[in-house]
Amino acid sequence: MPRNFKDAVQNRRVLSVINQNLLQDKQRFAAQVISKQQSCTQEPKKSSSPVSNSNGSENTVITEDELKSLAAQPAPMSLEQSGPIYSDPYQMEEVEMEDISEVPILDIDSCDVNNPLAAVEYIKDLHSYYRRVESISRVSPDYMAQQFDINEKMRAILIEWLIEVHDKFDLVQETLFLTINLIDRFLAKQTVVRKKLQLVGMVALLLACKYEEVSVPVVGDFILLSDNAYSRKEVLEMERLMLNTLQFNMSVPTAYVFIRRFLKAAEADKKLELLAFFLIELSLMEYEMLKFPPSMQAAAAVYTAQCTVNGFKQWNRKCEWHSTYSEDQLLECSSMMVRLHQKTATTKLKGVHRKYCSSKYAYTAQCEPAHFLLEDHA
Repeated sequence: MPRNFKDAVQNRRVLSVINQNLLQDKQRFAAQVISKQQSCTQEPKKSSSPVSNSNGSENTVITEDELKSLAAQPAPMSLEQSGPIYSDPYQMEEVEMEDISEVPILDIDSCDVNNPLAAVEYIKDLHSYYRRVESISRVSPDYMAQQFDINEKMRAILIEWLIEVHDKFDLVQETLFLTINLIDRFLAKQTVVRKKLQLVGMVALLLACKYEEVSVPVVGDFILLSDNAYSRKEVLEMERLMLNTLQFNMSVPTAYVFIRRFLKAAEADKKLELLAFFLIELSLMEYEMLKFPPSMQAAAAVYTAQCTVNGFKQWNRKCEWHSTYSEDQLLECSSMMVRLHQKTATTKLKGVHRKYCSSKYAYTAQCEPAHFLLEDHA
């Protein structure tokens, strides 16, 4: 134990003893004077004039009220006890260390304190804000029912094509997630004929590039990708319609901001990170996954990736704390991701599978799915 801590405890004990002695002396002094005054024939309450003693000095007679007031006065502040005195100084040290030990377990930002781009001072407020507004940026999981000329399969084909275009242009990951968000929010408010669906996807990607990218592809690049199916005028008209329909609201929390945070909490390596993004991109194509909020999809992708890599269930306290989702809450979403992983090699839409079967993505799609999660969920 540190010497300073022992000295502090010893000093507190000495001050406590001095305080008790002062109070006892003050009470004895008051009792003695009151006893002497009661034996005198004069009324002590009316006498306040000085009296000479045998040495010629003057003593002031103290009244009973003044004595009671004196006894009621508190001890000097410097002598009061500031807190409980532990009989065992080791007990105090144990309590303090127990309280402090909880903080480092949950802290995942200490390594980025000197990185201004990490915004450590604001990261907790940012994610608190993301959680509050993510419901606003979501769409109804059955919005496709209001569309008369397109369906869920057409949406999946469009997203598969956009994933390939996104990879070909080597765009940042944020752009892909924002593109899908813009498409769903637009289709939830605007009916579209099937021949204009690819135009909607192109314009959503163009807007996301303008919002996220440093170097933005020009309109002519997108027209070439569509094999000149649309004119420049049609692209600009759809861009204006989409922005007005969405009321220029481009700042929405997608699954990307959450999965980055949860991967950090999981202390993920490159293999785990690639597998989590593989699963979340498979989920982007699946219309049924819209019933889960972006934060839950992100947490389920990280959880499923951990289970896939390790071969057993893994969702520690730190991951649960930062995601706010327990393992039981993630099982339904996670089991759907495992099913998507199982059929990705045999389905007709193999865009994501081809992407993650390349050396660029470390052949991530070839790993064995976590079948045991389906057995436990069933």
